Amino acid sequence: MITTATTTAEPGGTGRPAPPVLSPALRATLGPAAVLAALVVLLLGVLYGGRGGPGAVDERIAAALDGVRPPWRTLALSVDFLGEPAGAAALIAVAVAGCLLLRRPRAAVFVVLGTGVPVVATTLLKHVVGRTINGGHLSYPSGHTAFLTALALVAGVLLAGRLGLARVPGALLVLTGALVAGGAMGWAQVALDAHYPTDTVGGWCTALALVPALARLIDRTADRRAARTAATGRPARP
Repeated sequence: MITTATTTAEPGGTGRPAPPVLSPALRATLGPAAVLAALVVLLLGVLYGGRGGPGAVDERIAAALDGVRPPWRTLALSVDFLGEPAGAAALIAVAVAGCLLLRRPRAAVFVVLGTGVPVVATTLLKHVVGRTINGGHLSYPSGHTAFLTALALVAGVLLAGRLGLARVPGALLVLTGALVAGGAMGWAQVALDAHYPTDTVGGWCTALALVPALARLIDRTADRRAARTAATGRPARP
């Protein structure tokens, strides 16, 4: 069932309803996309589980990127830093601060969970799948790729909702941003020999599978809390 409105009051006493993080226009598109992405994660995990080397597709792509030299290597290292703890924390802090300045606490929660949960999921999946690279380092799926893809998805979802975009342009905005961000990080990981190409595909799909579901979970939780608050007659909190 699709919820088309929410009763959570905006901070500041305006009485206007707080907007959902996932607009109704995007739910019909991102829901099936998330299911398809989850299936890709599962399929690649089964295909490459327990392996310690590249597949045929990995070899072809990696060969094309072999021997990255400056300034491309420097660029790859810079992109890679965005997925490291310090770089990721800085990006999340800026995004959360922006949401709070716009008085969108629900969006701030979405930023934290929407980026954090996919990274945790990739960490757990690495141990389940058991694929290795470079002397035994767990590699599938790529957490760096999942993080930057998730951040782009979160930003796209929030921007599409704020602009009031319809289903098709909204989905194009969200998915294009995710492709650019995930593609850039995936390229960096393969160029630096940190992951196989299929690891990065798995990371990208992990983010796409989880972010829409997290958005719906946040919206439903906030809406139920607002409904309980309204039923007791107490003023709703931000």
